[in-house]
Amino acid sequence: MHRKSLLWHIFLPFLAVIVLSLVLITGYTSRSLRDFFYDQTAHDLDDRGQLVVPGIAGFLERGEMDALQSYCRERGLAANTRLTVVLPDGKVVADSREDPARMDNHGNRPEILAALGGETGRAVRYSATLGHQRMYMALPVQADGDLLGVLRTSHSLASIDRALTVVQQRIALGGILLAFGAALLSYGLARRISVPLREMKEGARRFARGEFGMRLSTVPDSEEIGALAEALNAMAAQLHDRIRTIENQRNEQEAVLASMVESVLAIDPDETIIGLNQASCDLLGLDRAHATGRSIQEVVRNPDLIHLAKSTLAGGEPVEGEIVLRRDGERHLQVHATGLQGPDGQRLGALLVLNDVTRMRRLETLRRDFVANVSHELRTPITSIKGFVETLRESPPASPEDAERFLAIINRQADRLQHIIDDLLSLSRLEQGDPEDDLGRENVQVAEILIDAVNVCTARDAEDSLGVRIACPPDLHLTANPALIEQAVVNLVDNARKHSGTLEPVQVAASREGERVLISVRDAGRGIAPEHLPRVFERFYRVDRARSRKLGGTGLGLAIVKHIAQAHGGEASVTSTVGQGATFTIFLPVVPPGASADHDRAP
Repeated sequence: MHRKSLLWHIFLPFLAVIVLSLVLITGYTSRSLRDFFYDQTAHDLDDRGQLVVPGIAGFLERGEMDALQSYCRERGLAANTRLTVVLPDGKVVADSREDPARMDNHGNRPEILAALGGETGRAVRYSATLGHQRMYMALPVQADGDLLGVLRTSHSLASIDRALTVVQQRIALGGILLAFGAALLSYGLARRISVPLREMKEGARRFARGEFGMRLSTVPDSEEIGALAEALNAMAAQLHDRIRTIENQRNEQEAVLASMVESVLAIDPDETIIGLNQASCDLLGLDRAHATGRSIQEVVRNPDLIHLAKSTLAGGEPVEGEIVLRRDGERHLQVHATGLQGPDGQRLGALLVLNDVTRMRRLETLRRDFVANVSHELRTPITSIKGFVETLRESPPASPEDAERFLAIINRQADRLQHIIDDLLSLSRLEQGDPEDDLGRENVQVAEILIDAVNVCTARDAEDSLGVRIACPPDLHLTANPALIEQAVVNLVDNARKHSGTLEPVQVAASREGERVLISVRDAGRGIAPEHLPRVFERFYRVDRARSRKLGGTGLGLAIVKHIAQAHGGEASVTSTVGQGATFTIFLPVVPPGASADHDRAP
């Protein structure tokens, strides 16, 4: 950012204040003079009008209009004032300058309107008849309380305006001269302050370049600026003595940090941070300048990491361990700590190398959970099938009905096993899909997808009395794979029908919100507790395991919904209140990123 000199910081504000003051004074003076002269002219016109009103009233009472015209010309010439007589209907019957027969009706003039109301009217405007600015005063002409007409007196303001122009020019010229003098004065004052400061700035720059042998030769006589110059000279002497110590410390820190490519944290025997690289700053959320020179307990605030550091300082032997850092979520760090020694073998502290293994630990956890869940889910139907097969082989039922019942159970468990495998294969295909693949997207009508999905669900269980209501605008479209979207809606509707627990129908709705299409499925069941909401889309996660298996769920339906939404560039979410049901929503872009131009075109 460009910074201005102190000279301009002082000079320009002074100059601006002076110019602004002169402008305001000139304007105020000119306006005051103009108002004064205008008021004087108005009083003069009023006095002249009062002198001729009685004579004009007499002519109007007698109806002697020709005599009135002559009277106005004579009096107007004598008083150097234009006199105009207007009847109550606005007609001009006499004028000292013009032929009244050629003059317009004056009934709409503001000063005439005021006089017709019994008041003295005043106006200033440009006269089209005479071609210059004039002031008008209108007086009511009355006799025995009756309004006979209006006498209007007027006078040119051209001479006043010319005089005011001369005054303004003189004030402006004087102001310019005054501003020029003040500007010179302020400029000299600003330079008197800025020049010594500029010299000290140059001296400070030379100190920064390591030229500690030079000193500021000129010390200003100002107390504040002179004290600053002396302080700079003293600082140069002290820096010259301390620079070697600083260089040694910097070399030690650079040697440590330059030899490591991992996240590095170096502390001295007093547990004070003496160095760290940018990787450590990013990992621990530290500011390098702020952390250096402070205690590790004060900066890091992680008991496990502090314990590893203390163990290394106390024993001197390398220490390894894994800690959990709870910053931006849970992060697992593998820490290798070892003693730090200088070139002469001196014990300088400890060096901690940190590796972020969070992703590795999460993948291990997911793998263990997935294997355990798959094993558990597959073991149940396999155990059931094996048990009933052994029963049929070793103790065949006496009646055909019992044998048929056993075979039906075996068939149902085999179907369940097939459903789990199919769902796992669907998840595998979705996860292995190419993000750039368009998934066979096409422009589809959302209402048709919802209707087809509901028909699939109702056909599976024709005896289920629980209905499904659909609310969707018929003109709502999006670019997507219709089969996958239908599968997602089928999974949500099946899930809602299984967990509704009431006779209220399941609500399926779709709408557009900006550039996204929202498809929601709402049931009126028992709802989902808040602690379960973040995990309902995980594989094999069940809020109520016994009830879910009893209803025939595989535990993979909601996971498939989430992956279908993500494959289309969208997301899935759930909101629920215990005892009031749950609402699952899929957010899909109208035109997903990367969709082809053919798909982008509306129908």
